[in-house]
Amino acid sequence: MSDLRTLPDLPGFGKSGKPERTQTLTELADWLAAWMRTCGLEGAALIGNSFGCQIIAETVVRHPGLAGRIVLQGPTTDPGGNSAWEQLRRWQRNNPNEPFTHKIVSMRDYADCGLRRIWETWMISLVDHIEKKLPHMNLPALVVRGSRDPIVPQSWAEEATRLLPQGRLVVIPGGRHTVNFSSPIEFVRVLRPFLRGERSE
Repeated sequence: MSDLRTLPDLPGFGKSGKPERTQTLTELADWLAAWMRTCGLEGAALIGNSFGCQIIAETVVRHPGLAGRIVLQGPTTDPGGNSAWEQLRRWQRNNPNEPFTHKIVSMRDYADCGLRRIWETWMISLVDHIEKKLPHMNLPALVVRGSRDPIVPQSWAEEATRLLPQGRLVVIPGGRHTVNFSSPIEFVRVLRPFLRGERSE
């Protein structure tokens, strides 16, 4: 059984091995599913931020019944913003206001996995159509958006929630794109009842 000391780093990232070739979205999803099964985590909740939401969506669609519920925090990439220029514009608006701790972690991660892998993974995120997968994800799903997130517009958060058969949206006031850094206490406050299967206020 897994615990907080064995949370996964996907291939190419964090402390995992660094394959020479950048993994596709399908490969990342299959790796996550295999890791969950190896750890005996069938039925567990999956929580992802940004591109992590796209990996979760791919995993749930390819491996139905594996996850028990999901949290999509700041889900990318919306159909209206899937160009490199638009995403760059949004990131430039977001980054100056992210917490300093987030900048440190991001720079360390980018240096660790390398610019080529970062670039190729970003390109993968732009061509993925998460909106086509959401209707097939029939399990409890919570969409979380920071109210000051320029990368995930409110209209897209609402549309993503509508597309999910069991979707629910929570907006955290003042939160940025990575609310786990900018608003961690508020994020946990909305996560707890959902992960326990309770209805939030």
